[in-house]
Amino acid sequence: MPIDPKDLDLLAEAVRRLRDGFARLPAAARSYDGERARDALLAAADRMHDNFPYHHPLYVGQMLKPPHPVAKLAYAMAMELNPNNHALDGGRASSYMEKEAVAQIARMVGWEEHLGHLCGGGTFANFEALWVARELAPGKAIAASSQAHYTHSRLSSVLGVPFVPIPADASGRMDLDALQRELARGEIGTVVATLGTTAAGRVDPLPEIVKLARAVGARVHVDAAYGGYFTLASNLEPATRAAYDAMRDADSIVIDPHKHGLQPYGCGCVLFKDPSVGRFYRHDSPYTYFSSSELHLGEITLECSRAGASAVALWTTLRMLPLVRDGEFARGLEAGREAALALYAALRDDERVAPLFVPELDIVVWVVRARSATEASARAREVFDAAARHDLHLALASFPRAMAAHTISDWDADDVMCLRACVMKPEHREWMPEIVKRLKASL
Repeated sequence: MPIDPKDLDLLAEAVRRLRDGFARLPAAARSYDGERARDALLAAADRMHDNFPYHHPLYVGQMLKPPHPVAKLAYAMAMELNPNNHALDGGRASSYMEKEAVAQIARMVGWEEHLGHLCGGGTFANFEALWVARELAPGKAIAASSQAHYTHSRLSSVLGVPFVPIPADASGRMDLDALQRELARGEIGTVVATLGTTAAGRVDPLPEIVKLARAVGARVHVDAAYGGYFTLASNLEPATRAAYDAMRDADSIVIDPHKHGLQPYGCGCVLFKDPSVGRFYRHDSPYTYFSSSELHLGEITLECSRAGASAVALWTTLRMLPLVRDGEFARGLEAGREAALALYAALRDDERVAPLFVPELDIVVWVVRARSATEASARAREVFDAAARHDLHLALASFPRAMAAHTISDWDADDVMCLRACVMKPEHREWMPEIVKRLKASL
């Protein structure tokens, strides 16, 4: 959704309203050379042409969803002050707005009591969750599916914690039998369940994972950086719905507002069910936390300086689009899933390709049929390039034989390169006929 010229009028009105709050202060305007600024800004716009059209419905590649116009405007308005949400001293109003916005996300997953905050993105949010997990279960390992984001094994290494990969089953979800065997060893302290894997949008069986973990006293962390907001969607399959309903039983959760939450990068969110884990964060800063005895967000985050404008943008978006089922925001998620199902149906009926799974959320992956895995991978790359020439931008992802065995007869490689589409913009539902037309022309 591009910014309309009338949106700029709204931004100007909002900035004037903001300045009215400081009207008692003597004028202290800073001047700059408008012509040089124009030259620099237009040069930057020209440089930005060297991008794929992430904002357009014909871009279905990576997980890139345009921020809502109100989020862009709120972010720009907040930059008039450029608040820092490390401490109330640097971002008082925006810190309160962050707490309110994070509380809405917590309520969305069923938590009234929680500890949480925004951060730069899913990587740092997961880092904090795994760090707290390490502190609560020192010496214990972290386990995650082989289809989980690579950041979990890498962050475990940074934290000096053993990492145990759990194989994915043929559906791309965590293999429960393999998890049970590993848990029986008594070495795992935290199990990471993914609700919306990066490659294929698969949803791990969270109710069963919670049951297995609790039986041995292990924590459960949910990485829902991509898929967390889908708990609001009304058109999920029963097993997927059950996984989202079980989010409230986890110990910690990560959700990225800058993915499906219509926010600018970077805006991640980490939540803990037990607020007492804040004791691991607590520290003193005599030159920072002096203006108030209230909790400063810097006292419960590992990051120091954090953009208050991100909190203002999120708060404003939630005021306009509350996180409720059957609301406008939820309908946008449902539209993306409908688009994914339409794309899957079109691929299923085309003998030249073979989709790996029925999409659970809004990601679709498929093999380009060929005699062997190697040839199928080469054909996928050819179609990827051909689609780009039709201004249709896809993504590529590699999958192991276990997840794609039904699509290829001659497995001369351990994995196969597939095509992948993230149809996460609400507009993709209406654009799907055009997307399918261009895709078929590329095969």
